[in-house]
Amino acid sequence: EAEAFDEIMVISRDPVALQLASGLGARALAETGVELNEAVTQACRDAQENGATCVLVLPADLPRLTAADLHLLCAAADAPETVVITPSRDGGTNALLLSLPVPFAFAYGRDSFQHHARRATRSALDVRVVETDNLRFDLDAPADLSELANDGPVALRELLATLAPSGKSGEDNPLRVSPHGA
Repeated sequence: EAEAFDEIMVISRDPVALQLASGLGARALAETGVELNEAVTQACRDAQENGATCVLVLPADLPRLTAADLHLLCAAADAPETVVITPSRDGGTNALLLSLPVPFAFAYGRDSFQHHARRATRSALDVRVVETDNLRFDLDAPADLSELANDGPVALRELLATLAPSGKSGEDNPLRVSPHGA
């Protein structure tokens, strides 16, 4: 459900990811920077140049994200001077909704949630935190894949099981799943 959004943009250096995004109806933007903060800045600048008045920045590793989560984020942004932010489980930033032009420099990386919240406050913006289990969960480590596999649909568990590192089985396999998700 993307009705609340005028456009979906994917920024990447990977031509395959850009082709996939384009094939799914998103606008694909070739990343020109060398790190994440540059990429997000580039995407926001491009969005503004193409008429956007606000953006929702989401990383690609949010497998539990739902339309309901997106609606919660949008509902919390009831004024242009509001920044909506969701922390990841390890203190990063998993969602950032803000008006354009962006009034502060992005700070993705270690403890980015705190950095973004502080920068928004210093810019006289109202910071709203939206937390759901789905939004906080991201895929940063093998244990995250294991957790997702154990509570995901059967098809997802089967797919992840096929992606297990070769030669790893049983307790040594970080993607080990039980047949019934228990």
